[in-house]
Amino acid sequence: MSTSRNANQEKAMTIIYDALTYDDMGLNYDIRELIGNVLDEDYEDSDLYVKEVVIKALLHKEEIISAIEPKLNKWKFNRLTRLAQAILLLSYAHFYYVKDVDKAIVIDIAVHLAKKFLDDGDYKFINAVLDSVL
Repeated sequence: MSTSRNANQEKAMTIIYDALTYDDMGLNYDIRELIGNVLDEDYEDSDLYVKEVVIKALLHKEEIISAIEPKLNKWKFNRLTRLAQAILLLSYAHFYYVKDVDKAIVIDIAVHLAKKFLDDGDYKFINAVLDSVL
């Protein structure tokens, strides 16, 4: 199943969001199952980029939060909406762990996701944080 890069970004964000939701509820989850369910296909057949960026974001979650939190201007990461958290984790993992992508492209993708899924103006916050941390 071939999907556009934008659709894969959205799906990766959704998987990270779902994982954060399970974490917040103190529930265990199977990442392979989450990925397969969101992509609506077997994990083995799932897009390599989505698997890589999601797994890296979740594997390095605490490290990423530690890098982002000082840039939040007196906010705590856990006070952000879960979708904003997912976008920031996705973007950081994409830039630092998946690589081969320009900072401006990562920020552009994040701003696009923020405009689509967050409140008006939140994209400016996402833009500023990522510009500072990437």
